[in-house]
Amino acid sequence: MRKVELSMNEDYKYQIIKELSDHDGNIYSAAVKLNCSVRTVYRYIAKYKTNGKAAFIHKNKHRKPVNSRPQELTETIIRLYKDKYYDCNFCHFQDLLSERENIRISYASLYNLMTANDLSSPKIQRRTRKERAKKKYLLEHPKIDGKQAEDKAVYQLALEDAHPKQERCKYFGEEIQMDASSMNWFGDTCSYLHLSIDNATGIVTGAYFDCQETLSGYYHTFLQIIQNYGIPHRFKTDNRTVFNYESSNRSDDNKDVLTQFGYACRQLGVTIETTSVSQAKGMIERANQSFQGRLAQELRLAGITAIEEANRYLCEVFIPSFNKHFASDLNEYHSVFEPLDDHQKINLTLAVISPRKFDNGSSIKYKNKYYQLHDSEDRLVCFKKGTECLVIKSLDENLYASVGDSVYALIQVPKNKKTSEEFDVPVKKDKPRKVYIPPMSHPWKRATFLRAQEKAHKHHQFGF
Repeated sequence: MRKVELSMNEDYKYQIIKELSDHDGNIYSAAVKLNCSVRTVYRYIAKYKTNGKAAFIHKNKHRKPVNSRPQELTETIIRLYKDKYYDCNFCHFQDLLSERENIRISYASLYNLMTANDLSSPKIQRRTRKERAKKKYLLEHPKIDGKQAEDKAVYQLALEDAHPKQERCKYFGEEIQMDASSMNWFGDTCSYLHLSIDNATGIVTGAYFDCQETLSGYYHTFLQIIQNYGIPHRFKTDNRTVFNYESSNRSDDNKDVLTQFGYACRQLGVTIETTSVSQAKGMIERANQSFQGRLAQELRLAGITAIEEANRYLCEVFIPSFNKHFASDLNEYHSVFEPLDDHQKINLTLAVISPRKFDNGSSIKYKNKYYQLHDSEDRLVCFKKGTECLVIKSLDENLYASVGDSVYALIQVPKNKKTSEEFDVPVKKDKPRKVYIPPMSHPWKRATFLRAQEKAHKHHQFGF
């Protein structure tokens, strides 16, 4: 005879009806205990006399629910995570299932499914991390009781998780946090993602991939901010020399580049606040983690391996989707961005500057190439040997040179002539072309830049 197993409630009901039926107890008292009518008690007695103990088993027991998830779908989700989306966190995996695989599943169901199959998210929560640390500690120290293991696990995790909570800014554009993070975002080569995020709304305002963490990378991020929103009030960054002046004994081109981002910000009216404490700019640090947990996987799924494709995908696809998912509603905040539509001013302000001196041939050497200065009528302008100038590389890669308060175009001196007067057919010379020369109000006049640089040196040396 098959053994009948009842749940606690079923067994309680069985014991009362059995006692009532076998010993002729008070049927009204039984109805009160079971919280049902007398008529229902009579039905229970009839079922008991017919089927015995088995009469109290619920009819849906061992029956699969109609709305349950098919086993084939469960296996498909597990296989997709192991084979295709193995490096995604569970929240991102849920979005990808909906967008790419047309599979709808709640986060709670997905989380339970993953944990039941011993699959962990790369971004597990603090509580889960503590529980797993406790379990690991107990396995490594079997003689330690649970309370000591819990104290050890909590203490080990407290140092990395402790940081004070801060209030966000009130206005959109009041503070933009900037930073760069490095990893193998696409392909097998490490690259750097320059990222900026608004503190008040959580909107990612700019992002740019580069081979290194460079001034050019932050310039392109700044350009996206200006074009899409305007000029912000303040940047909050780390203490890298791109933002904060530090003395350097190097003699290469990068030595004088270190203070140029700050000088460009001053020309546009933006203040810079630097800090060495990562928690002080926690929003950009958290955004970097979110991008590392989502962007690299989406670039891999999109088959992107080149930096140009990655930058295009970043601006056109990923950032709009990211802001839609995580940023606050922009209509709820007042903007303090200042509009700037002067493209030429932006192009000349976000420039890389390098000092040079003229040689005997009235030319300068830049990036292993020789250049001469020409005016707006494409006429050669000569200077004495030793004359100092600033080479201005604008954001659109055009080259200029600033001597005193004047600006000239840089024209490369070819190593060899294009034609020979002795052996080639004479070619009619073109008329002198009009060369664009920035106006006298351009921001990188040599005297102005040197005064600002000298002031930065004094501020760093004496602290005032």
